[in-house]
Amino acid sequence: MRNFIIHILTGLSGSGKSTALDVFEDAGFYCVDNMPVALLPKFLEIPVNTASGISGLAFVMDLREPDFLASYPSVFNGLKAQGYRLTVLFFEAEENVLIQRYSQTRRHHPLAGDKGLVFGIRRERELLEDLRASSDTVIDTSALTIHELKIRLLARIRKSADHMPMRIHVMSFGYKYGIPHDADIIMDVRFLPNPYFVEHLKHKNGTDAEVAAHVLHHSTGSAFLEKFLNLIDFLLPLYKNEPKAYLTVAVGCTGGCHRSVAVATAVFNHMKKREERHVEISHRDLKEAGQTT
Repeated sequence: MRNFIIHILTGLSGSGKSTALDVFEDAGFYCVDNMPVALLPKFLEIPVNTASGISGLAFVMDLREPDFLASYPSVFNGLKAQGYRLTVLFFEAEENVLIQRYSQTRRHHPLAGDKGLVFGIRRERELLEDLRASSDTVIDTSALTIHELKIRLLARIRKSADHMPMRIHVMSFGYKYGIPHDADIIMDVRFLPNPYFVEHLKHKNGTDAEVAAHVLHHSTGSAFLEKFLNLIDFLLPLYKNEPKAYLTVAVGCTGGCHRSVAVATAVFNHMKKREERHVEISHRDLKEAGQTT
């Protein structure tokens, strides 16, 4: 796994490590929470297919593991000496912020014991001083919203990862079967000519070249498609700059069989020409209409 970048997420309890791990997972990293540090070298010996789409590895390690403090220096230094690309991100927050977060979540601080939350927070900060000083990056989340933290982390991931593509799902659907609630962009194409009313096209679907031509190869269809693809081209970089790992573009017509399928297929093909590597297409309601691709 030497080809993969390895991020160790550590720091104070309640400082945002779990949120950070979610960001890495959405970015295509293989993630493990509360990874025992002594097991890390063995874990890295496991062969991984480099074409599997994994962007890297991210592990949360902290004082929940009793041996963490004693073991991390030799393990981290040993892996770096072997050529592993390992970076340590240390998360922290001000004491009053941590107290407020614990009061909201009502979770138990791992070092509080019977001495209380404030003792646990201060003791943890003291024990992690050396790790903080040796970390590659220290991230103070005191004044950050979850959204702001995600933006900051994604910016860092994009700079360090070999690839971190946004995954794009293009889908067609029929309004008669309901709107897909997970869609980010929904385009209603019921204004386009409907092949359902053309006898020799009625029992075909939008993946058929003749159906697609009926829908798109005329003044209205071609003008619409050009403008819609231009909108997609404008929006994609903006979505990629947001903390967004997935984008779903849904195209709908009445039955989800002809017009929406033709347009969704055209959008998918356009994205492939743009060399969007992680784009997929599905036609949600073809089976409902008794159709297959």
